[in-house]
Amino acid sequence: MHLKINHANIGYDKTLISDANADLNLGEVCLLIGNNGVGKTTLIKSILHQISLLKGEILIDNKNVKNLSVKEIAKNIAVVFSKSTIPQNYTVEDLISLGKYIYYPFYFELKNNDRAEVREIIQELDLSQYTNTLLKNLSDGNLQKAFIGRAITQNSQIIILDEPTTHLDEKNKLIILKTLRKLAKQQNKIILFSSHDWRLAKEFADKMWYIKDHHLYSGIVEDVLLQHDELTDVSLFQINDDFVAPSIDSPLIQKEMLYSLLQKNFQKDLSSFNFRLNESIWEISYHNNLYKCESFEEIVKLIPNLH
Repeated sequence: MHLKINHANIGYDKTLISDANADLNLGEVCLLIGNNGVGKTTLIKSILHQISLLKGEILIDNKNVKNLSVKEIAKNIAVVFSKSTIPQNYTVEDLISLGKYIYYPFYFELKNNDRAEVREIIQELDLSQYTNTLLKNLSDGNLQKAFIGRAITQNSQIIILDEPTTHLDEKNKLIILKTLRKLAKQQNKIILFSSHDWRLAKEFADKMWYIKDHHLYSGIVEDVLLQHDELTDVSLFQINDDFVAPSIDSPLIQKEMLYSLLQKNFQKDLSSFNFRLNESIWEISYHNNLYKCESFEEIVKLIPNLH
């Protein structure tokens, strides 16, 4: 199953994104980024078929979204918008449990295994102390986490989140991003989320969709970042305690991109590797052998075959 955009013009009366082409496969996390007003939310609504395309098609598992019913889209896609209506008199547990009701008539009681899953998600999102708290009494950050929990319990293959970390402090940003990446990798889901905070997001996303000048640039995160100078700023984060970095000989910004790519994808000791950027080619030395890669995508595919 995958999500695919083919030659799509996206917008309302006028085109915001022209001739968009992109795809996501199961197990991938994608960051959607762009300035305010460029069409990020419009793109999300087009995937949900809440807005019709001006041209082209969007496919889920090779099925055109315009041919899917609302219930079929809900079973395939869970979504959290940045501004969600707060159900009155609902607790955190009530809201997160709502994700299960696409599978039952609303008046049915949830099964014991469903309730156990809801409790597990509440704990993972660090919301246990707020289980029975009314939503109207939550901080903006914890309320956002509760809505994300509702999306997770829906157990859809695709989860889309519009600015999920906007109201969160650094601790809670990390909780959300780690949870989303864990979901993608362990439960084989597609996670698409928009954010302005690319410096944190690049540590957790596999791909990036960047909207600029009515165009959708898509690809592996580090490749897209290096193609757009306005996105990059040098700063290294150590998020993986099991990762041992290789030797990297390159300008600092390329070093940052390679460092984040490797620690994100390989929880292992890579100290026996040496990476050197020669013009636009990465030269990789390992056990007296030399390998050459033209992109980060090639590096990700090469390393498992060597180590």
